[in-house]
Amino acid sequence: MSIYGLAPRSEGESRVQGPTDLPLRDETIPQMLAAAVRDHGDREALVFPEHGLRLTYAEFSDAVDRLATGLLDLGISRGDRVGIWAPNRPEWVLTQFATARIGAILVNVNPAYRVGELEYALRHVGVRCLILADSFKTSNYVNMIQHVAPELAFCAPGALMAPNLPDLRIVVRMGASRSTSGILNFADLAGTPADPARLDAITQTLKADDAINIQFTSGTTGLPKGATLSHRNIVNNGHFVTATIAFTQEDRLCVPVPLYHCFGMVMGVLGCVSKGATMVFPGEGFDPDVVLNAVADERCTGLYGVPTMFSAMLDSQNFLAHDLSSLRTGIMAGAPCPIEVMRRVIDQMHMREVTIAYGMTETSPVSFQSHTDDPLEKRVTTVGRVHPHLEVKLVDEAGHTVPVGATGELCTRGYSVMKGYWGEPAKTAEAVDADGWMHTGDLATLDAEGYCNIVGRLKDMLIRGGENIYPREIEEYLFQHPAVQLAQVFGVPDPKFGEEVCAWVVLKPGASATEDEIRDFIRTRVAHYKVPRHIRFRAELPMTVTGKAQKFLMRKAMIEELGLEEGRTA
Repeated sequence: MSIYGLAPRSEGESRVQGPTDLPLRDETIPQMLAAAVRDHGDREALVFPEHGLRLTYAEFSDAVDRLATGLLDLGISRGDRVGIWAPNRPEWVLTQFATARIGAILVNVNPAYRVGELEYALRHVGVRCLILADSFKTSNYVNMIQHVAPELAFCAPGALMAPNLPDLRIVVRMGASRSTSGILNFADLAGTPADPARLDAITQTLKADDAINIQFTSGTTGLPKGATLSHRNIVNNGHFVTATIAFTQEDRLCVPVPLYHCFGMVMGVLGCVSKGATMVFPGEGFDPDVVLNAVADERCTGLYGVPTMFSAMLDSQNFLAHDLSSLRTGIMAGAPCPIEVMRRVIDQMHMREVTIAYGMTETSPVSFQSHTDDPLEKRVTTVGRVHPHLEVKLVDEAGHTVPVGATGELCTRGYSVMKGYWGEPAKTAEAVDADGWMHTGDLATLDAEGYCNIVGRLKDMLIRGGENIYPREIEEYLFQHPAVQLAQVFGVPDPKFGEEVCAWVVLKPGASATEDEIRDFIRTRVAHYKVPRHIRFRAELPMTVTGKAQKFLMRKAMIEELGLEEGRTA
């Protein structure tokens, strides 16, 4: 049975509150790891098959302490921001815990970022140290940081002085040791002899409410905002997420979702550490056959993914060659789940206790989750019930709570709400009101049993393959093209990714451009998944009398033009 009871609710109102019989964990990330080492030290903590790496909790903790000591020796101290820019590698998880050990704030940098996005992120939160992979797929991280900070070619490692990035002093490179001007090697840093007494003295001063992580999330302004999360935020969210799927130290979780995102870092890593369970990272990026191999070889009992990942695995030509009988549970999140996919996951992948989760980065992330014993219909048509120690209400435009069954904006309050957007108090106040409610911008309904259904978004955000995409950010770059006069970006339904990016463009008088030229212009400035698949040139755009773009009309026109069907949102 689930750890939750039915959520209490004000009679007739769309307002629910999670149970409080299970206490919040009032501890920091280092304290949680120490407890896992104490109780499960000889159990496997991390498995990276691609890297041939296996670490028990005791071995993992020792490696964390060596890296943490190395960071201290570089001058990194409590409150400093340390960026991590890499796919799913062992160094990512080590850095996550090493920074927390000394109270430094980990800054997650999306591995798909290009030069413009990287520069903005590093400047915005004042990153002092950047730890990066050498390269991944089409991204050469070393070349990009050298482009943003050419002074690396002339400085000693750890002594960068770049006017373009005034806070950045240290760049550390993962992978095989090699000599690169101005850049330190991760292996040397991680090989520093640990100084537990020195580390313990710092760890003992840390508080659960301290900021420990910054994750970037865009908004209507188009520029990413740094959602700042505390130990309390993410320790407890990871704990409750894995409690909902009944995880114990006997479980082994396959984590193909990215570590830079809350799905991997919080729901995956911290969720497993909270139970002493094993984390298996099948590869640096997602490959359906690699994931299936890892599940079968490592006898994983749980698997995370967005719906497109599960579809890719189910449709693999090698699917039947893998023994997936060890699977029991997992989480599907990041995009609406088609009921056919859920049925196949349960029947063909043996994940009879798979659940759906909903949330946002600003709420650490999960607010709602279905339960392992919920009926299939509830696990597909809803995002489950509210998490422990959280309150949710649905409000109308005037801020009044709507009746049960009516549509309203979803607002969340409780331990999971972020500390704020880094350095942006005004934007924080716009998102989190004076009573502590996080206004998500999502439209939802609640039924009489407390199950939530997400029915739309107040914001323009679209979701492509589990990635949140904010049109305004892409529009800002389109406006930089010398031939573009007006541009609007929106989503259209897509059977594979859920939604695809579409752009309508009005060219300046006398100017000319092709779809490929516009696409190539954007491709060098944003992550690959943000590049519009559909680009159309128009003489004018549908606008209201006040000059506001009517994106719903553009979307409708493109759906008709492309012969698409409006997809169900769940």
